[in-house]
Amino acid sequence: MVETIARDLYLNQLKAFKDKKLIKVITGIRRCGKSTLLDLFGQYLLDSGVSEAQIIRINFEDYDYIDLRDPKKLYQYVKKRLASKRKTYVFFDEIQHVTDFPDVVNSLHIKPNVDVYVTGSNAYMLSHEIATLMSGRYVEIAMLPLSFKEYVAGTGSRTNLSRKYADYISFSSFPYVLEIEAEPERLDYLNGIYSTIVLKDIVSRNKVADVTMLESVIRFVADNIGNILSTKRIADTMTSAGRKMDVKTVEKFLSYLQESFVIYRADRYNIKGMQYLKTLEKYYLVDMGLRRLLLGSRNFDAGRILENIVYLELIRRKKKVYVGKVDNLEVDFVAMGTEGPAYYQVAATVRDEATLKRELASLQKINDQYPKYLLTLDEDPDADYNGIRRINVLQWLLA
Repeated sequence: MVETIARDLYLNQLKAFKDKKLIKVITGIRRCGKSTLLDLFGQYLLDSGVSEAQIIRINFEDYDYIDLRDPKKLYQYVKKRLASKRKTYVFFDEIQHVTDFPDVVNSLHIKPNVDVYVTGSNAYMLSHEIATLMSGRYVEIAMLPLSFKEYVAGTGSRTNLSRKYADYISFSSFPYVLEIEAEPERLDYLNGIYSTIVLKDIVSRNKVADVTMLESVIRFVADNIGNILSTKRIADTMTSAGRKMDVKTVEKFLSYLQESFVIYRADRYNIKGMQYLKTLEKYYLVDMGLRRLLLGSRNFDAGRILENIVYLELIRRKKKVYVGKVDNLEVDFVAMGTEGPAYYQVAATVRDEATLKRELASLQKINDQYPKYLLTLDEDPDADYNGIRRINVLQWLLA
C-alpha cells in the first residue's frame, strides 16, 4: 500500500488562506487528488486543535447526500450544524452537483465564524456568471495530477530516475495509479476516468449528440500535443477523414475539454514586439497516461511528451505560460512570473551538434537579460552557452 502522498504545493496554499474571509475553490480534473487534499487539510486542522465537531464535510457524489443537492435542504442541513461561538470549517466536495450552489456558498460565507472550502471537477463552476456571483469572495487553487517530484516521492526513493520517468509518462500521473501494479488494471482505471469525464462531465452536461465526433477531436489533440493548431485545421482534418465538422463545433468541443481540465491551451506571444497573439495556439494534455490510452503506443514522440510535461510543471509553479515567437523562430515556452519572463526550450536530446545549434537558435535571438533555459533528458553536466543554461530536465522537475 502506497502511503498518502503529501501534496504540499496545494496544502500550503490552503494553510495560507485558512481563516481568511475568502471562499477557497479547489479545481482540477477528476481523480487528481482534490478529495485527498481536503483529507490532508482536515487532518491539519485536527492537529492544530480544531475539534471534529467544527468540521462539516459533504461529498455530493456520495449517494448518502443525494438529497442535499437541493440548495435549500443543503443550507438548512449545514446551518443546523454550525458550531456555536467557534469557527466552523465547511468542506463541499464536487459542489457542481448542487443546483444554484453559489447562493448557498455565499450565504454561508458571509456568516461570522464560517470558513468555506469547495472542490469541483469542471471549470463551469467558475464560469463568468458564477464568478460574478462570487466576485471578490473566492480564491482558486488549481490542482493537477501528480508532478514528477510527487510521483517519485510516492515510489519511496529518488533512485533510477530514468526508469521512473518512463513509468510516469506511460502509466499516468493520477495518484491512485501508484496503488496498481498490473498494467491492464492501470489501463482499466484510466479508461474509467476517461469515460466518466467524456460521458458524464461533457456529453451529458452539454448534450453532445455525436460522441464519436467528440472523441475524434480528443484523439486528434492528444496526437498533436506541442503542435501549433487552429480550429480550421482540426475541422478540415476531421472532414477529410470522413467526419464532416465545422469550425464552430470544434471550438465548442475544445471549450468542453478545457472546462473539464482534460486539455490546456497555450497562446502565442511575440517576444520582440511584446504582444499577445490571438491565433495558432498549442494544446497540452493533462496526463500522458490518458494519451497512451487514447493512442496506444503509436506516435510515441519523446520530445513532444517532454514538452507537455514541462508545460504542466510551469503551470504548477504558478507561471502564465505562452508559446514564444521571435522573428521566424519559436521558443517553446515564455513563462511569465512576478519577476518577469523566463524562456524555455525543451528537447529530448541535444548531443547531436546540429540539434544543439537548432535548439539554441531561438533563445540566442532574445536580447533581454531574463533567464533562458534549455531542458533535456541528456544525463550530462550542466552547461552554459553565453547565458543560456542547459539543465537535465529530471533534476529540474525535482527542484
